[in-house]
Amino acid sequence: MKKLLLGILVFTIVSCNNSKPINYTLFTGTIKNANSENLTIKNSSNEIVREIKVAETGAFSDTIFNTNGYYKFSDGKESSSLFLKDGYNLHLNMNAKEFDESMTYSGKGSDVNNFLAQKFLIKERIGTTPELYSLDEVAYLSKMDEQKNALEKSLANLPSDFVEQEKANIKYEYIDHVMKYQPAHGYFTKNKDFKVSKSFPNVLKGLDLNNEEHYKLFNTYKGIVGYNFSTSAREKAEKENISFETAALQLIKESKSKVISNNLLADLSRQVSVRNPNAEELYNGILELSTDETLREQLTKQFNKVQKLTKGKASPIFIDYENNAGGALSLTDLKGKYVYIDIWATWCQPCKAEIPFLKEVEKKYHDKNIEFVSISIDAEKDHDAWKQMVKDKQLTGIQLMADSNWNSKFITEYGVQGIPHFILIDPSGKIVSSYAPRPSDKKLIELFDELKI
Repeated sequence: MKKLLLGILVFTIVSCNNSKPINYTLFTGTIKNANSENLTIKNSSNEIVREIKVAETGAFSDTIFNTNGYYKFSDGKESSSLFLKDGYNLHLNMNAKEFDESMTYSGKGSDVNNFLAQKFLIKERIGTTPELYSLDEVAYLSKMDEQKNALEKSLANLPSDFVEQEKANIKYEYIDHVMKYQPAHGYFTKNKDFKVSKSFPNVLKGLDLNNEEHYKLFNTYKGIVGYNFSTSAREKAEKENISFETAALQLIKESKSKVISNNLLADLSRQVSVRNPNAEELYNGILELSTDETLREQLTKQFNKVQKLTKGKASPIFIDYENNAGGALSLTDLKGKYVYIDIWATWCQPCKAEIPFLKEVEKKYHDKNIEFVSISIDAEKDHDAWKQMVKDKQLTGIQLMADSNWNSKFITEYGVQGIPHFILIDPSGKIVSSYAPRPSDKKLIELFDELKI
């Protein structure tokens, strides 16, 4: 009998030792007045790792695998920070109408996440961003020290591994905020010439800007590195009378971290566009320095598209777009005239802000060899809203509606990513400018004069 009991005990121990470790966080909760049918979970690299369905009752439940660090969840309207570790069993209760104020966690991992939920409120009690940046140097630094001390004090009795990471996070948030005081104070006080005093702390002095572990872990640290890089590149370009692109590429060559330099190159790659006269230099420099094969492939596709949209190349065309005046119109119908195209939508406030200026330009050039074409990329469901706005705003020129909003071939071939977006095409159908000046920009009339329109 004793041998049997001993055998059972040994089997039990062996079974426990052979059990697989938990490699996920269980995240459940109930949200009152939910803003969305889904919760989006993003990691510290801002990549979506999970979309969690929220039931009509507000309840949700899902597993998030291989968790260890900071995350963010969003309900489509607001967002908040999370700290997840494999083995956590986290339950959230929240009223979306009082997002930060009502957020409470229970279960394993609730202590650190309740701290993060309260962190925003602690900061808010000290002061909002405009309020803080509007203060003079002494008052500002005093408030920032108060905030940092309050946050660190709130870490008492939390798990030591989290406390160690969060203290670093708080330090980086402090540095990030103080580092931006000069431009932010100038902006909020409308004093563009503002400069901090010589006694203002240099929070970047002595800071290691090549810490790959922290770069991956803390978004704020990543932001500090990026902000410092951009500032340094601008200063270097001005001092040495070289382009920003040349300065930036030279700085990246000096980087000690491949992870960080690849990320900075990915950020720079967004500037490989038809708007940038140094696009080719930047493209070649990124290809030389980046070891990220995916980025290199994507950038080559992007650059090839840019090459097709440079001045003098044949313009992409649209065919049979609905004309508000009746019938349909194609770009080829306008051949023989310059064509100034405004890509817009009824929901776009900056687009609507350009309307009075566009009307003035149209009026000035109404008898010249140029047509003014406005192309709405509103969704089909907003078709009537487009028709009504054309009428209410008494829009002039040729008013068209794209055949598939953002996905229209003409829109995608021009690489339109934001609106309003203006294009100028010459009488032979070739591109003059893929990013023409806005009607509110005096450079537009200068361009027209240069072309003798």
